[in-house]
Amino acid sequence: MVEIKHKTTGAVLETWDGETLAGADLRDMVLNEADLRNADLSGALLDNAELVEADLRGAHLERASLLGAHLNRADLAGARLSRAKLGHELKSNTAMLSGANLSGADLTRANLRKAEMRNTNLQEANLSRADMRGTDFHGSNMCRVVAHNGLFIKANMREVMLCDADLRDSHLNDANLVKANLHGTDFTSRQADGFTVLNLANLEGADLAGAKMRRVSAEDANFRHANLAGVDFTHAVLGGAILRRANVTNANFEGVELATVAMDFANFSKALNAKIPSYKSNLR
Repeated sequence: MVEIKHKTTGAVLETWDGETLAGADLRDMVLNEADLRNADLSGALLDNAELVEADLRGAHLERASLLGAHLNRADLAGARLSRAKLGHELKSNTAMLSGANLSGADLTRANLRKAEMRNTNLQEANLSRADMRGTDFHGSNMCRVVAHNGLFIKANMREVMLCDADLRDSHLNDANLVKANLHGTDFTSRQADGFTVLNLANLEGADLAGAKMRRVSAEDANFRHANLAGVDFTHAVLGGAILRRANVTNANFEGVELATVAMDFANFSKALNAKIPSYKSNLR
């Protein structure tokens, strides 16, 4: 029998009749502030469980189901959540992880669709191939995240910290990245014929200084007032993009078609390799 205890008092919160918690049915259990450090919860059913401020550091949650679970302010640092189910098409069925610590966690191929992850610590987490469509990351710290082929379509990433993140081959179509910190982030595809997608993304006021954006597809994206200093846009597709009042100092536009780009009040005289159409040459 496994006893699940309170992390501070040691009081027994729940018991499970088994040698481990792997595959355990813990649905609807109240496990707030539980001590589950390094616990084997692989394949466990934790749907609608109360795990607020629980200690899940290093826990094994591979393929676990956490639909509707309350994990606000839980500590999941270094936890293994590959292929875990935390997201759902219906917002009411998704997990809540606001204020949680997921630093260094493995979330590869996890379902985080529409999950609530506001002000969450995701530093150095692995989100490769995770489904984050419509996920709410508002204000989260995602610096040095690795998210190869991640699906961030329509995700709310307003004011997130994504400095030095690796978002190569990800899809950020229609994502909200207003005032996000993307300083030094790598968007360059790992494939010779691949590309990262930011079509229709809203990057107004975002800081992309030094970002690597070679060959990205950012059609109709909004870069208004963004800091694009030193960004490498070599051969990027920016058709219909808005760069009004953006800082393009030392940004490299080699091979970029600028005919349909809105560039009013962006000082392209300080940009590199920008071939400005003659009818745009007098724009301020």
